[in-house]
Amino acid sequence: MFGQLVIGPPGSGKTTYCAGMVQFLSGFGRQVAVVNLDPANEILPYKADIDISDLITISDVMDTLKLGPNGGLVYCMEYLEKNIDWLKKELEKVEGKYLLIDCPGQVELYTHNNAVRNIVSELMKMDVRLVSVHLVDSHYCSDASKFISVLLTSLSTMLQMALPHVNVLSKCDLIEKYGKLAFNIDFYTEVLDLSYILDELKEDQDFHKYKKLNAALVDIVQDYSLVSFVPLVVEDKESMLRVMQVVDKANGYVFGDLEERNLQQLLSCAAGADFEYEKIQNIREKYMDTEEKLSDDSGAERDSGEKIDVDNG
Repeated sequence: MFGQLVIGPPGSGKTTYCAGMVQFLSGFGRQVAVVNLDPANEILPYKADIDISDLITISDVMDTLKLGPNGGLVYCMEYLEKNIDWLKKELEKVEGKYLLIDCPGQVELYTHNNAVRNIVSELMKMDVRLVSVHLVDSHYCSDASKFISVLLTSLSTMLQMALPHVNVLSKCDLIEKYGKLAFNIDFYTEVLDLSYILDELKEDQDFHKYKKLNAALVDIVQDYSLVSFVPLVVEDKESMLRVMQVVDKANGYVFGDLEERNLQQLLSCAAGADFEYEKIQNIREKYMDTEEKLSDDSGAERDSGEKIDVDNG
């Protein structure tokens, strides 16, 4: 069995992603089973084939053990870990289907708590081949300090989960909602020279006094050289196709005949598997303000859509 472990901070769009992806994959003829592992997710926009609420709910935990939301989520995941046989039996009922596993949004579960990692290890023993799809809200790109935090969280999650991993910038249609980006979007998706992020922080007096700490954190991210992002707009078919291709490549999913025929119809609008530039061109043209690019005196790269040199901001 193949599938996606959909993780990320609260509000990053995990449940929306699962609802959109199940419709998208079903359109290719892929049989999908959705697994809700978020005990706090009471209103679901999709039909869950497996729901953790049949085993435990966070409301019961909080009422019985007098725990807060965060402690309740940790308890629920550790309870699921101890009762992993329940999940294994439920998965046997959907054997042969592609899994979309919607996980809780508590970051600690993926950075240093071992419950989710141990659950995944048990599923791997069943020959369930998962890839972590880590969603983060794209609006963090508009704030240099928040973007560094996102990079560290993504890196820590990659190391902790020990799975094939795809980082996704979600809600890219709203990427400039909180202000214009300091650099081109490919600077953030490809995580280019982060020394420019440090230059941005110099303008913030609250963070400038921690410049050595910030420099050390940036060096950690760059030394590992693991973090990059795929931009996503759930309502955009081309964007969903690109995410699907990256995820399928990460866990080695092999297309079936029916799905391959359906896929060819959509590949005409997103040709090729190696689309490092194309994957961000669509986002920039559709959802970002390009007025300044069009009014530039040179006009050359603005009209052609070529990359903006990071040295020029």
